[in-house]
Amino acid sequence: MAEKKFEKGKEKKGLMMPGKKIEHPGKLFVRLMKYVLKNYTFSSVVVVVCIIVSVLANVQGTMFIRSLIDDFIEPMLKTSKTDFGPLAHKILQIACFYLIGVAASYIYNRVMVNVTQGTLRNLRNDMFHKMELLPIRYFDTHSHGDIMSMYTNDIDTLRQMISQSIPQTINSAITIVSVFVCMVVLSIPLTVVTLLMVGISIFMTKKLAGLSGRYFAAQQRDIGSVNGFIEEMMSGQKVVKVFCHEEEAIEEFDKRNEKLFDSANNANKFANILMPINAQIGNVSYVLCAIVGGLMALKGGFSLTIGKLVSFLTFNKSFNMPINQISQQINAIVMALAGAERIFALLDEEPEADGGYVELVNAKESEDGTIIESQERTGLWAWKHFHQEDGTTTYRKLQGKVIFDHVDFGYNEDKIILHDIEMYAQPGQKIAFVGATGAGKTTITNLINRFYDIQDGKIRYDDINVNKIKKKDLRLSLGVVLQDTHLFTGTVADNIRYGKLDATDEEVIAAAKLANAHSFIKRLPNGYDTVLTGDGASLSQGQRQLLAIARAAIADPPALILDEATSSIDTRTERLVQEGMDRLMKGRTTFVIAHRLSTVRNSDCIMVLEDGRIIERGTHDELIDKQGKYYQLYTGKISNDLAG
Repeated sequence: MAEKKFEKGKEKKGLMMPGKKIEHPGKLFVRLMKYVLKNYTFSSVVVVVCIIVSVLANVQGTMFIRSLIDDFIEPMLKTSKTDFGPLAHKILQIACFYLIGVAASYIYNRVMVNVTQGTLRNLRNDMFHKMELLPIRYFDTHSHGDIMSMYTNDIDTLRQMISQSIPQTINSAITIVSVFVCMVVLSIPLTVVTLLMVGISIFMTKKLAGLSGRYFAAQQRDIGSVNGFIEEMMSGQKVVKVFCHEEEAIEEFDKRNEKLFDSANNANKFANILMPINAQIGNVSYVLCAIVGGLMALKGGFSLTIGKLVSFLTFNKSFNMPINQISQQINAIVMALAGAERIFALLDEEPEADGGYVELVNAKESEDGTIIESQERTGLWAWKHFHQEDGTTTYRKLQGKVIFDHVDFGYNEDKIILHDIEMYAQPGQKIAFVGATGAGKTTITNLINRFYDIQDGKIRYDDINVNKIKKKDLRLSLGVVLQDTHLFTGTVADNIRYGKLDATDEEVIAAAKLANAHSFIKRLPNGYDTVLTGDGASLSQGQRQLLAIARAAIADPPALILDEATSSIDTRTERLVQEGMDRLMKGRTTFVIAHRLSTVRNSDCIMVLEDGRIIERGTHDELIDKQGKYYQLYTGKISNDLAG
């Protein structure tokens, strides 16, 4: 509908995640850690313990340098005795420490693989489960490519953060603390010199990380924008070529790609210069400590031996290295948090609200005519209504009576597009909606399904307010065949069986015959076992439509909504399908939207819509006799109104 497209475009601009308030990185990080710990607390503890053991083993090895020089090498140089036994024993002891460190490092890296992949699996599961609970409005206002980007790019940034950045940061933090303690023990003056240089390094890290962080957040959003555009162009490639829109498409892609280049270039520019700058600051720190320490050792009086100086200089490198590593990991963490923000924004979306409590159940009639619930599929359906006030349960036979009572609706509160709609569909009636594109035909059927909720008025299904019916049960009672068919990857039989997952092969074939799809299916390479991919790209549009009709037929719903169900079928095939459709619609309340007015001639009631209002209603003959809008549409006198 024209109004709907306009509003969707408006909402898409305003509701995209980049426009939402950015959550504080600290809060995002804490939330992400809570998510990881929720299922992997013990594994995370094992990782931290192993990191501590690994760091302490390495620190112990560095401290041994002091003992090696002061307690073994120097004394041996001053005496002629060459007893290597104590030295060999000490070296063996240190080797054991290093082996323990290697084992601990292996264990925590191996455990982190399981923690990382398990967390990402859980995230994808939660994202998909939430996505299935979201209302149609969410998908109308968010680019599908952008949503896909969350499952790919954003998830991948989290993989790097959880598997590498966080363990490396913990390792570096523990190394900094342990090395700092050792440096204080060896020489306080040299420790002060080291800390002064570290202060400069932290200042540079804060400045550059802040700049890169903003651009990393923009980069993730721009990636989603580019992916969304590519997805649209891939699905609409035929339209692009038909209208020779290649140059314009390239131009638009270049704009989006250039924007992504700018954000990614700036993000990585600041990120990549951070580590070299800190590395050079670390080198300056090492040189200063070597000069100052050398002078202190030569002058004496500072208790700084050659062994202590060599150990301290090694610790100086060990102290600056983790600081550089942390500065490098900060960029990966910032980029991951930008992805986490988008993922959590999806997880925080409000699911489709459903305050219904009336259920649809299989039923059967007892000997006295009372409707009772059945555990087996009987072909008879009933609404199960539990009354909380007195604890009783009543059953009402599903008949398919639909009433619109002065309904107003708008996709936005401030723009109403359906005005005072009144409709009375009796059980088994065929109701047709006709009118120009954008008149509101499809919107009415969306309201019957409760894809959207109305602003005013009432919609009653078998005299039950649809707000009281559980959405899942409401939609189970309605078979829908849309103009835009969608086939899933799988066999032809599987796609038909989508309407009833436990359907037998005989039921699948019967449904296909009902829709007159059986003959073309038998001509496929493997018949009903032919595998369809790419939304059934190997089939014609008409054949895909026939499968969609068969899918609705096998569901055997009490009511039907046919939204341009035969629009993609040629005239000859349409006649064949119409016979099957008439058999399918027999005894069922059916709502038909059609631009080919010849397909709605036998409707019990035809409603003509214009600008969101019902301006005419009646049978075909009655409306022709009135010679109003329907007459003009049917005779083709206002051909422009038939566009679309």
